Amino acid sequence: MKAFVISEYAHPSKIQLTHDAPEPAPREPDELLVEVYSAGLNFFDILQAQGKYQTQPPRPFVLGAEFAGTVVSAPSGSAYKRGDRVFGSAQGTFGERVVTKEAAVLPLPDNLTFDQGAGLFVTYPTSYEALVGRAELKAGEWLLVLAAAGGVGIAAVQIGKALGARVIACASPGKLDVVRKFGGADFVVDYTKEGWQKEVLKITDGRGVEVVYDPVGRIKDALKCTAWGGRALVVGFAGGEIEKLPLNLVLLKHVSIIGIFWGSYAVKNRKRMPVVWKELLELLGSGRLKPVIYDANYTLETLSQGLQDLESRKTWGKAIVRVREPAARSKL
Repeated sequence: MKAFVISEYAHPSKIQLTHDAPEPAPREPDELLVEVYSAGLNFFDILQAQGKYQTQPPRPFVLGAEFAGTVVSAPSGSAYKRGDRVFGSAQGTFGERVVTKEAAVLPLPDNLTFDQGAGLFVTYPTSYEALVGRAELKAGEWLLVLAAAGGVGIAAVQIGKALGARVIACASPGKLDVVRKFGGADFVVDYTKEGWQKEVLKITDGRGVEVVYDPVGRIKDALKCTAWGGRALVVGFAGGEIEKLPLNLVLLKHVSIIGIFWGSYAVKNRKRMPVVWKELLELLGSGRLKPVIYDANYTLETLSQGLQDLESRKTWGKAIVRVREPAARSKL
């Protein structure tokens, strides 16, 4: 089996594709074997390959955490059967087949492709729960999305619009058209410019934004254009540094700093997960949300380049690796 195997910790650019990796096999009664068609690329894949992520499986292991594909085998009594289209999460999705817990997969909506499904399981619930469950975003409020052209960012733009918010999307100059075209943002702002916060204040008639969505670590900058009583969501630190906040501004502007780590919900708030997915799948099935896929065609052979492009912020939307062509489904 072809797979991106981590035998020794190294940057993905130093790792070669393995062509004879061991075939995965279910060992527990709640496990499925899935044939992977597409897999999502995440920044934490780069960290995990180097042994720098908070979750490190024992070596050797196959890299990758998100996928879409078809069920090869399912246990007796399972809700799934051979040939069902699914998407989900598991360790080892950068391989031709993967074993996953039944609880970690969901049916892929008929109107979505494998490529679109491959980037759903982490990205969309993170953004949805951040805006709905944590910040309690309301229709008519101003939402500022930083790094809006990235995977979680563009999902947040789309979700904000679906909820009736007025969305200001911040991105670098070369990606502003992406968030306007695919995200549907009401306004776009180049946040690489000095004093970009003044543009946000002008757009909001001096009021500022009620909610800030930050996956990169720039809340300190955004506080300058946050409304009194605003909510700032700490989603991640893709910028590479954990920032230190000026708490005097937090105090004076009555701002709430709110964290969101969707990965912890399986342990800390499991009952919330089906609620989030029910609402998300309704939005996805209706077409009100449409996953945005980066237009480069990565394969397992070019996966290393895809992760390097993600690391250098060349990509937008969700970067995926095409493990096999959809036409291969007819063989099942």
